[in-house]
Amino acid sequence: MKKILAFGGSSSRNSINKQLAVYAAGLFENATVEILDLNDYDMPVFSVDREKEDGIHPLAQAFYAQIGQADFIVLSLAEHNGAYSAAFKNILDWASRIDAKTFQQKPMLLLATSPGARGGASVLDIATKRFPFQGAELKGSFSLPSFYDNFKEGKIINLELEQTLQQIVSNITL
Repeated sequence: MKKILAFGGSSSRNSINKQLAVYAAGLFENATVEILDLNDYDMPVFSVDREKEDGIHPLAQAFYAQIGQADFIVLSLAEHNGAYSAAFKNILDWASRIDAKTFQQKPMLLLATSPGARGGASVLDIATKRFPFQGAELKGSFSLPSFYDNFKEGKIINLELEQTLQQIVSNITL
């Protein structure tokens, strides 16, 4: 069985992106899903000076190890002011000091959602262009607009959007 690592790029305890990532990961057959919470990787803001003084933060090493142990990654990014959340960016900054190819050539399904009609489209665009340089092997991407209208009781209720995500998942071989 393949191991899927699913997480939302948000530190919100009720992260809509974490909900979407967990849902999407559950669509894959013959896989186990491990769910990460960014709150378990709360570190001081990265700086070269801090790294020089204290070395790579142990939580960054733990995050990097989790990526390394996965066969597949499902990541749904929160959009804060058109880009990554500060919590996710900080973890990415720390982990990239271990290896610039932070995602370690792991295949990835990249998602985004937001309460708005664009569904995190800006951050998804940034990440689909950037993550391959950081070692992600992108297998698909999906934006879920208007989260609270289209996702209820743990699933996507908009049939067209659900079919789109199902098609993306069915085209990915684990």
